[in-house]
Amino acid sequence: MARNIKKKKVPKKTKPVKKGEGASKSVQQSAKVWQPGVDKLEEGEELQCDISAYDCLHAFHIGWPCLSFDIVRDTLGLVRTEFPHTVYCVAGTQADRAASNVIGISRLSNISGKKRKLLPVVSDEDESESDSSSDEEDDSMDDSGMDSKKPTLQVRMVAHQGCVNRIRSMEQQPHIVATWADNGYVQVWDFSAHLNSLATSDPRMSTGMSNVTRQAPLQIFSGHKDEGFALDWSPVTPGRLLSGDCQSCINLWEPTSDGKWIIDKSFFKGHTDSVEDLQWSPTEANVFASCSVDRTVAIWDARVRDQPVISVKAHDADVNVISWNRLASCMIASGSDDGSFSIWDLRSFKEDSLVAHFTYHKHPVTSIEWSSHEASTLAVSSADNQLTIWDLSLERDEEEEAEFKKELKEIVDAPEDLPPQLLFVHQGQKDLKEVHWHAQIPGLLMSTAADGFNVLKPSNIENVLPQQ
Repeated sequence: MARNIKKKKVPKKTKPVKKGEGASKSVQQSAKVWQPGVDKLEEGEELQCDISAYDCLHAFHIGWPCLSFDIVRDTLGLVRTEFPHTVYCVAGTQADRAASNVIGISRLSNISGKKRKLLPVVSDEDESESDSSSDEEDDSMDDSGMDSKKPTLQVRMVAHQGCVNRIRSMEQQPHIVATWADNGYVQVWDFSAHLNSLATSDPRMSTGMSNVTRQAPLQIFSGHKDEGFALDWSPVTPGRLLSGDCQSCINLWEPTSDGKWIIDKSFFKGHTDSVEDLQWSPTEANVFASCSVDRTVAIWDARVRDQPVISVKAHDADVNVISWNRLASCMIASGSDDGSFSIWDLRSFKEDSLVAHFTYHKHPVTSIEWSSHEASTLAVSSADNQLTIWDLSLERDEEEEAEFKKELKEIVDAPEDLPPQLLFVHQGQKDLKEVHWHAQIPGLLMSTAADGFNVLKPSNIENVLPQQ
């Protein structure tokens, strides 16, 4: 269970980086791909980010590091593919003093990046017109082809007593947010006023972080026996919430008509150690999954509290995180403290019946999430400071691979033992804790770490037109 994050405040001012420093126009002849935990930096060697691998890459922070965050759904469009983008999110801090913690409600606007065609590809005539227009000089583009304009950050801060272990926004009512605190309290908040203020403000006139305001939560639950990290809103039944603690207890929150919740003090019994993560089924109102330090993944019927429907030993170490595939609802992914992650098919859910098992990461998996737009794609973050993206539909083609490696060797010394399903590796953040896909912007991800947030879109994730 890799939870702790170094509580060091991120400085508000940083030394400016000169253009081209830390990023290369293209991968140089002498460059090679560096693998954390495998390769060592020799004297005189330095790591260099190849910015051409991204359609967009931006960093920001809100002061103290955040162990958890969530992307807030908005009304700007269900499928957005054209830059610049705007992202709303909520995050909870890990300050050095309990009273210094806040919930940050943020709007990051003018997220710029490379402009790429949507698939399927247009006709030859249209393509030639598009090519000619893209050849025109654009002063806002840097040497990598990425728009050099910086995003604008606006943050509304609400006081929160204690460090925020987990924070989640309700899908159906995004302004309703739940938090798990290290003082053992689960709280539900209404941030509609802050989100409306951000939506109507001019980012050119109102930037940066606001003063900390105090707000009463809609409800506080103090019935857990210990602090916890597991928290999830139901995507099927609005307002239904699950919370799990470090004493193996899972509680169900049922919404009422007056905007409150009834929390039954009788908890779900089945795990023998800390409940680390919870996930509601994307299709069944009364089905959810849990994972635990007891190394199991369990499937539950919300109407039965004395035991899970099925429990399977999933890993040889603590199971830290799980993710239920929204596009292929029979699939669940689990990530472990030993660095491995597994893919399970619920139609044949039993021990040793894995669909896939990966041991690429050598340190604890801290977050795992299926893509909102591609059923076979998922993102994984690890304590090895890597954020990896995987496409399970890819298979090894030895002939094509040999031809590709021959061409690649002329440019970069690439490792030969990488899994064919490994689509992308993002580095540069320290102590990665959580990653989420944006549900309304295909291919866009956001991650949090000890040194702040990254917003990124890898260039090898294609913009595909939604099926009609």
